[in-house]
Amino acid sequence: QVQLVESGGGLVQAGDSLRLSCAASGRTFSGDAMGWFRQAPGKEREFVAAISWSGSTYYADSVKGRFTISRDKAKNTVYLQMKSLKPEDTAAYFCAAGAPTAYNKSPDWYHYWGQGTQVTVSS
Repeated sequence: QVQLVESGGGLVQAGDSLRLSCAASGRTFSGDAMGWFRQAPGKEREFVAAISWSGSTYYADSVKGRFTISRDKAKNTVYLQMKSLKPEDTAAYFCAAGAPTAYNKSPDWYHYWGQGTQVTVSS
């Protein structure tokens, strides 16, 4: 059974940093893209960042320069380092895995999802 477990969310102030982790189990994703999406109340799930099997990274314009995605293939884990957080970053953050490419930012490409971790940024 494949599982993605996110951790690292919390309540922070604007300008603070957080690091999210997503540990995968049940299969290896070393040959697939992994990514992060987020969903705020009343809004659709949106792309945040993705990393390909080769390490290429892609970001939403709204987080470019502030967020960094990385992965540790040996640990089957993907990370999202978030800096200079803003109140508009408040959302549930979801880890996703199993996409054939990181270039396509649609959530439909991802086969596996975590349960999400809440990030709340106060002003």
